[in-house]
Amino acid sequence: MPVWRLMMDGPADGAWHMAVDRAVLAARAEGTAPPTLRLYWWRVPTVSLGRFQSAEDVDRGACRELGVEVVRRPTGGRGVLHDNELTYSMVASLEDGVPRGVAASYRWLSRPLLDAYQALGVDAALTTRSRGERSAACYLHATHADLSLGAAKLSGSAQVWDSSAVLQHGSFVIDRDVAAEARLFRLEGRAQRILVEKTATLVHALGRAPERDEIADAVVHAVGRDFGVTLERVSLSPAEREHAERLVASYRVPTEESLTSTST
Repeated sequence: MPVWRLMMDGPADGAWHMAVDRAVLAARAEGTAPPTLRLYWWRVPTVSLGRFQSAEDVDRGACRELGVEVVRRPTGGRGVLHDNELTYSMVASLEDGVPRGVAASYRWLSRPLLDAYQALGVDAALTTRSRGERSAACYLHATHADLSLGAAKLSGSAQVWDSSAVLQHGSFVIDRDVAAEARLFRLEGRAQRILVEKTATLVHALGRAPERDEIADAVVHAVGRDFGVTLERVSLSPAEREHAERLVASYRVPTEESLTSTST
């Protein structure tokens, strides 16, 4: 049975998480690391901006006041507030079974996510109809890369490819601070109402807040079963850690409004 690496990393600085995800992708593309499932969360509330998104899309004055850090993801998409959640990342290649093409690879990698939600008691489904608002906030947009609960967006994911390998990461949102998210992304009126009415969390779906360990167990079991693999706890290699250390500064976005950000 094929072996995937399992990394349970816990809370850390957001820029470090992004740098590690990118370093693991580079190592898989080079063939020096195995396919990897990584589960983690964030040391402090953190906004992650899409790779090509303007840093002006988030109110950095509000970030300073609320104690929210800002980072840039190696993947595309729009801004996400990471707080009360468990974040996953999966890195795999064509030789691991990932199909070619963005839509096909999203469907393939989302199978265990869907099954993990089902195991938790959430009747999640792949999103079948796209919708969007004129906003920098990811959760006001629904695409075929997302999971839904009825008409509400439950989970979003983002991808980036390096040669024949892909990184996909996203969030299992336990609960959401709508007021903070609206302020950070300058959402008012209709946009703020949509954030409330057209998004869902695990608390909303279950009527309780599952522990991160419970979510992690569901994800690990689903990945192993759906992909027919064994997951083994293995840490970053020294080369991956060194690569992440070189990248980490490039994923930080200053909260000073006069500064701009760069990405690698």
